[in-house]
Amino acid sequence: MKQLSNSVSPDEKRCKRMQYRANHRGIKEMDIILGNYADAHIFDLDRVELSAFERLLEENDRDLLQWFTGELDFPHKDLRPLFDKISSYANNRLS
Repeated sequence: MKQLSNSVSPDEKRCKRMQYRANHRGIKEMDIILGNYADAHIFDLDRVELSAFERLLEENDRDLLQWFTGELDFPHKDLRPLFDKISSYANNRLS
C-alpha cells in the first residue's frame, strides 16, 4: 500500500500547533483574546512574529489577562509590537 506524503510544511504545523494552544488556554478570556487573533492572523505572521506569539503563549494566563486588561503594565519590550496588535484586534472586535 502506497503511503501519502506529508504535504504539511513545518511552518504550517507550527502555526496549527500555536493556533490550538491559543484556543485552549485555561482561562476563557485568554481563549477568546489569543484564540480569535490566532484564528484570524496566525498564518499571516512572519517568523519573528511567530516566535513572539509562541513566547506569549508560554506566559501564565493570569499574567496575560492582567496585561491585556491593563491591570498591570506589559513587561516585555521586545514583544510589545505583537502584544499591541493583539490588544487592538481584541478591542476592535468588542466595539
